[in-house]
Amino acid sequence: MTIEPSERVEAVPPSGIRRFFELAEQQDDIISLGVGEPDFSAPWSAREAAIASLEQGKTSYTANRGKLELREAIAEHVDRRYDLAYEPEEEVLVTTGVSEALDLALRAIVDPDDTVAVAQPSYVSYEPGVIFAGGEPLSVPTRRDDKFTLTPEVLAEHGAADADVLVMNYPNNPTGATMTREELAAVATFAREHDLVVLSDEVYSELSYEHEHTSIASLPGMRERTIVFNGFSKAYAMTGLRLGYALGPPRVIRAMNRIHQYTMLSAPTTPQYAAIEALKRCDDDVAEMRNQYNRRRRVVLSRFEEMGVDCFPASGAFYAFPESPWDDSEAFAEALLEEEGVAVVPGTAFGEAGEDHLRVSYATGLGDLKEALARFETFLS
Repeated sequence: MTIEPSERVEAVPPSGIRRFFELAEQQDDIISLGVGEPDFSAPWSAREAAIASLEQGKTSYTANRGKLELREAIAEHVDRRYDLAYEPEEEVLVTTGVSEALDLALRAIVDPDDTVAVAQPSYVSYEPGVIFAGGEPLSVPTRRDDKFTLTPEVLAEHGAADADVLVMNYPNNPTGATMTREELAAVATFAREHDLVVLSDEVYSELSYEHEHTSIASLPGMRERTIVFNGFSKAYAMTGLRLGYALGPPRVIRAMNRIHQYTMLSAPTTPQYAAIEALKRCDDDVAEMRNQYNRRRRVVLSRFEEMGVDCFPASGAFYAFPESPWDDSEAFAEALLEEEGVAVVPGTAFGEAGEDHLRVSYATGLGDLKEALARFETFLS
């Protein structure tokens, strides 16, 4: 007998992002603007807390839902920052990164053949996660004319009124788009009218540069139909520590935890001590990183303007989303990598709605960023 992968897994293509990382690893003198990872280290006091926990021998499992002290700190943080009130014992689940939290949510609420609308361009794991959960993904392409925001018109046009679940991500990866409270209110009305459950990935919530972040769960009638995801990878530069969390109604958090306790058991212990410290004492570190990203954002946008490259004026996360100078964004990205040693990701890696664009990450040092943009300009000329 030959072992065969399931049809469900075979139907999912390899990650387009990962392919370009592998290409970049084959060359020397590469400057990568492709990785969605901060070039900062986690705040020092958070690292000290992690080190102290190890020195004190705190290496056992925590509760399945995560340390209660951390869940309490998360509840206090989201209440203070985003006007979200969640009960730490029943409505907060600590996970191994936001990716696990999203996977748990999809498996917990999606039945076979349920339709899950996914706002695109989108992070590469959303549609595969829907397929792995047995659902049917429905692409909802956002438009440059709408600033890549989700609108009721786009949702209706692409059939989301008949969907069961909506997955959205603002501030957005890969476009850098954000949504104001008023824009989110229109989507919330659509979700209520058509009885949609909303999965809101807000991992970039601390990286909004032109207006304060609003969580859709804070809007009237949305808390009971929304699961919010956030974590420590982006704002706290803790990507490798793999720690995220989900916020939602008690029944769905219980269902997610049931899967979590049979698969992951609990999130890693050491990062939980770092996260407690980060939430309690590292606001200034987050603000400084946000200021640095904003400075880089302005440099990237102004340099693309100087080159004559049409670039969406991103206002969040740490990505720019310029139009590809060539019709084939994948061919352009490969040639740029081969000839100038600059790695970017073609927009097609994020769904058909990303076609003709490139994702350019400015989560790298300003010196490397300026050099990469100079090489980009040389390649164009």
